[in-house]
Amino acid sequence: MAVFSLQAQPRNAAEWLDTARRAEAAGFEALYTADHPGSGAAPHVALAAAAAVTTRIKLGAYVVNAGVREPMLLAGDVATLDVVSGGRAILGIGAGHTPAEWRGVGRTRPDVNGRVDHCITVAETARALLAGRRVGDAFLDEPKPVQDKVPLLIGGGNTRLLRWAAEHADIIGLSGLGRTLQDGHQHEVRWRPDQIDAQIDLVRGATVEALVQHIELTDDAGRVLAERFGPLDVGEAELAAAPYTLVGTAEEIVAKVRENERRWGITRYAVRAPAIEVLGPLMSRLM
Repeated sequence: MAVFSLQAQPRNAAEWLDTARRAEAAGFEALYTADHPGSGAAPHVALAAAAAVTTRIKLGAYVVNAGVREPMLLAGDVATLDVVSGGRAILGIGAGHTPAEWRGVGRTRPDVNGRVDHCITVAETARALLAGRRVGDAFLDEPKPVQDKVPLLIGGGNTRLLRWAAEHADIIGLSGLGRTLQDGHQHEVRWRPDQIDAQIDLVRGATVEALVQHIELTDDAGRVLAERFGPLDVGEAELAAAPYTLVGTAEEIVAKVRENERRWGITRYAVRAPAIEVLGPLMSRLM
């Protein structure tokens, strides 16, 4: 019924490798790492380490900031990950949003249209290089990916990017996040049903994966959602319905996953690391 992937960050070697093993044993489809240069791990380095202690689980960045990653170097990282994992790499790309990441590499963050244009160019170039094609002076003779086609995951919420992803991506990651706020990190949210309907309409027929912002087993979902997301301009019923939270009793979470599939066709979820404990006992009912 549903497919779950895990997004996590390495804090130390033992914990990270244990997370990879546990995620695979629990039945997660993929292990993801975020890409926030300067405030997070280098994703493909971490994923290569995870590859060494797993055999089945897929591995990818969720998602690299296209604005600060050169396509040829990105393609080389993903190809290498595919080789050392025996063909389990995912190419995950997003337009990026955090201004400090551009400043940190000596670049100026473009406007929204510029970021989307660049993201599409990076995705097209990296995918072409992974497929063995030359793009201008860029080429990737070695290493050759194990997979004939490394899956492309596009994460974002921009209308034009979603339309492009619907035509070209293998997976589209939706987070329900909108405009970046003044702090450069937090976002407005698009969690009202009409906003979710609009985004789903843009990618209808594509494989969509919802990034779950909070998952918790509780007998009082209303209280947890109010405490966690109270500052957002979203009503309690809308919070409860949005696919970006999975909060409630086991029965309520199972029912919500089924309703998300019925209403929006969402059958894939990316959840954060603490979800291993929450989802473990539910996996047999959700998959």
